[in-house]
Amino acid sequence: MEKTKLDPNAQLIERRNKSLAVDPAVKKKREEKGFMMARERIEALVDPGSFLELDRYALHNCTNFGMEKKKVVGDGVVTGQATIDGRPVYLFAHDGTFLGGALGEVFAKKVCKVMDLAKQAGCPVIGLNESGGARIQEGVASLAGYADIFYRNVNCSGVIPQISVIYGPCAGGAVYSPAVTDFTIMVADQSYMFITGPEIVRTVTGEEVSFEDLGGARVHNQKSGVAQLLANDEEDSFWLTRKLLSYLPSNNLEPAPTSADDAFEPANAAELDALVPSDPSKPYDMHQVIQRIFDNGDFFEIAPMFATNLLTGFCRLNGHSVGVVANQPQSLAGTLDIDASVKGARFVRFCDAFNIPVITFVDVPGYLPGTKQEHNGIIRHGAKLLYAYCEATVPKLTVITRKAYGGAFDVMGSKNVGGDFNFAWPTAEIAVMGAQGAVNLLYRKELEGDQTDKAKKLVEEYKEQFANPYVSAELGYVDDVILPTETRKVLIAALQVQQNKRVERPARKHGNIPL
Repeated sequence: MEKTKLDPNAQLIERRNKSLAVDPAVKKKREEKGFMMARERIEALVDPGSFLELDRYALHNCTNFGMEKKKVVGDGVVTGQATIDGRPVYLFAHDGTFLGGALGEVFAKKVCKVMDLAKQAGCPVIGLNESGGARIQEGVASLAGYADIFYRNVNCSGVIPQISVIYGPCAGGAVYSPAVTDFTIMVADQSYMFITGPEIVRTVTGEEVSFEDLGGARVHNQKSGVAQLLANDEEDSFWLTRKLLSYLPSNNLEPAPTSADDAFEPANAAELDALVPSDPSKPYDMHQVIQRIFDNGDFFEIAPMFATNLLTGFCRLNGHSVGVVANQPQSLAGTLDIDASVKGARFVRFCDAFNIPVITFVDVPGYLPGTKQEHNGIIRHGAKLLYAYCEATVPKLTVITRKAYGGAFDVMGSKNVGGDFNFAWPTAEIAVMGAQGAVNLLYRKELEGDQTDKAKKLVEEYKEQFANPYVSAELGYVDDVILPTETRKVLIAALQVQQNKRVERPARKHGNIPL
């Protein structure tokens, strides 16, 4: 009997349905682990019905190791364009059900295509990652494919926002692309990132380590700083991605989205005047300061679990997106250490690349002392934060709430590293060092022996002379001393004037940041 030939439209529908087909057993197994399918992730993230898939029918052409019998339309990655909150984005999502999401030549070409389109169109690119690395069966072609992606990551850096979301295990080459992107989100108890897995670690070093302890989501959010956000589950990762995007421009030539209609002063703003303790040795929570100044008290914190002595994140000020950097007195007394310096530098440089103003809140006694910090390069790493502030040409507003001692005063957005407006609260203490240390150094000979009363008197005199903001205000290093409750009003006025700030830099390829 002659087989009925389908008309072209029916053939297309049949092929399309085949590309969308999912093995129910595979899907059920993934659902039991909390894993969604690649297309489901995209559909859950983007605006309903907005996803336009590209290269749906792509197939690899490898014949090594029986690969000619292992083919799936799409070749293990779903790519395309969509909108999020009405704004265009490009996406790719690894399909962990085919060869563990391993990357091959055709797979890489699909990813590169959407990255090229994203850069060309000035749209963010989002990668939903679940990959075991390069396909061994395709050899050097898969390695070259990763290099093609890395090259585009770097070329897109500072041009369009790049966001990586990690699902399941990502190993080898699959971790380097996220490492180059601007933000990495990991899912708790589900996602892992490592160069080599526990088995290879055990073989090479003899060290026994679990997936979680080696490269789990909490490890990379708390210890390594590789990831900046931790999602509770996949649904939470979509919310975090959308929320993050809401603060970012689509590219480096456009302003970030504004929402002036919802720009309400926090109801508890009046509490600012009493937030900083009168005793300079007592800590307070800098979150409480931030939440009483910016629109609606919202603070979308970036890397909240890493280097907790420095806060970084996004807020809105009178509807405008701003980046916030702040010392946290509750953690290591707000000192700057290696991790905090690197965290702050990367955040400031991101804001500068995408024209997001930087607002800095200062309460810093200095850099963290000790042999561990010195031997691990606090001088080199600390200089990264200094470099980032000096390099940034976006509007830079600084508020000194309490301590601003030594070189850390310079680094944290001072006027001499390009701060446009620098304000101080009446509680500000701006000096080379704290009163006790200064007295011990300045009056070492006079205080030999039992000179407790004299030492106390000298400390009080030093505090009276230097532990206030007025000397700096007299010299122009602080533009004004303001009441804490005036901070929001003053920052809005300063930002409004500096919105169109332009700074001419010397012609050069790029500077040489102390990496």
